Order: sequence, then structure tokens, then C-alpha cells
Amino acid sequence: MTFPEILNSTTAREGGGFTAHVPKSWLQGRTAFGGLSAALCLEAAMRSEPDLPPLRSAQIAFIGPVVGDVEVETRLLRRGRTAAFIEATLYCDGKPSTRGLFVFMIRIDSEIDLDQTMKADPIPVEEAVPVAKHPDPNFFVNNFDLRHSVPKSDERKPEIQRWCCLREREGLHPAVELMAIGDALPPAAMMLAKEFGPISTVNWMVNFLTDQPATKDGWWLTRAEADYARNGTSSQAMQVWNADGQLVMSGFQSVAIFV
Repeated sequence: MTFPEILNSTTAREGGGFTAHVPKSWLQGRTAFGGLSAALCLEAAMRSEPDLPPLRSAQIAFIGPVVGDVEVETRLLRRGRTAAFIEATLYCDGKPSTRGLFVFMIRIDSEIDLDQTMKADPIPVEEAVPVAKHPDPNFFVNNFDLRHSVPKSDERKPEIQRWCCLREREGLHPAVELMAIGDALPPAAMMLAKEFGPISTVNWMVNFLTDQPATKDGWWLTRAEADYARNGTSSQAMQVWNADGQLVMSGFQSVAIFV
């Protein structure tokens, strides 16, 4: 079952939100891929209010396991002249499992114009070599294409960068697609581990840096770099560029590591 098929099969709930089914093909371990859970919350939020401005920011808390039949409820916290704040909560077995706070905001004219963001210099996606191995190969083979965006190296450092593409993306809103892509990489701290083991994303803060994110042929350059990993938790910065090298998303993530 593809991501667009999951969204197309949702059923509207009385009072807002929708029900959906998360198939086993989207599980990583005992819970759904975090990008899918976050994207379901975003989709529900976007359906809940008409004529929303572009998505600017999202805060996602991964509270518990997500699998099988789920419900997503939304709540409009505030809508003013420039911004709308919408909360979306995904429930599994009647318990809150993922919660997102989304901020939609209009473009504002400003005299301040600054861009000191990181610039990418990847191997062109047309020349990039497919990733042969992944800790969860069945999940990625079914749902994503990954390619090496930097030369392979034996150096162990808490950083990972890949070209990433959803196998099926037809009909997805660009922001919803990007929400799924943004969480596709393994935690960067795991590049230091001798063997890949259980991990769980705890919290994710994302900024969207363009009104309408777009890329060529569905390929996005994704990167994560950990700056702290100790006592079973890590902190990492994350970026996503489009195929033209424009930074479209940046954020931070907290991950629990059980190795």
C-alpha cells in the first residue's frame, strides 16, 4: 500500500479529522515510520481549515506506537490575519500516539534578507550510486529510493547524507511529501555504532523555508548530523534541499538510542 493510497483511503470523522489504516509495509520495528505519522497529522491539519497559507513550522511528538487502524483529530488553536495554529493528534487503540503542532503563515514583506544556511555540494543524483544496504531493507525497498550523495568513506562520523525519493508520490501535497522525506534517514549518531539497533524518535522540530517546496523527479537531498549522543539519547540537526540546491527544510530532532 503506497503513501498516496493510504491518504486516498481515509474516511472523514464527524467533528473533523479522519480515520486511516497504517499497513505493516510502513512499519519500522513495532511502530510506523515517523515521517508517515507526521505526514498523516499534517494532512489532517491541512484538510481541517480552508485557504490556509503556506506551512512554516511544525513540532512533532512521537508519543507511542502507531500500527493498523488509527484516528487523527484536529483542533484550531488560533487563526489570525497572518498565521494559523492547528494541532493534530493521531490516536492508535484510543491512545495518543503522535501529536503535531503546525503553523501556517502568509508571506510578509520585510527589509531583512539573510541567508547563511549550509550549502550543499552533492554528487548529482543522475550519477549517484543506489544505497545497497539499510537497517530496515524491506521498508525502504518498498517505499523509498536512496542514493549516496557523497563519496563512500570508511571514516566513522555522526553524519549521514543521501538522495531520497518516495517511490509513489502522485497526488501528494508538496509539504506532506516533504514531511515524509524529512524523517527518512537513520539517526546520524548510529553511524558510530558497531551494529544498528533499536531507536525511537522522540521529538522533531521543522522549519519550512519556502512557500511551495518542489524538486526534480521527486529527488530530495537529505542530511542529518548529530552533535550530542550520550546516555541513550542523541540530538541532531537536519536539512533537506531540492535537486537545484535550494534549502527547503531545516530542523532538529531528539532520538532515543537503545544500543
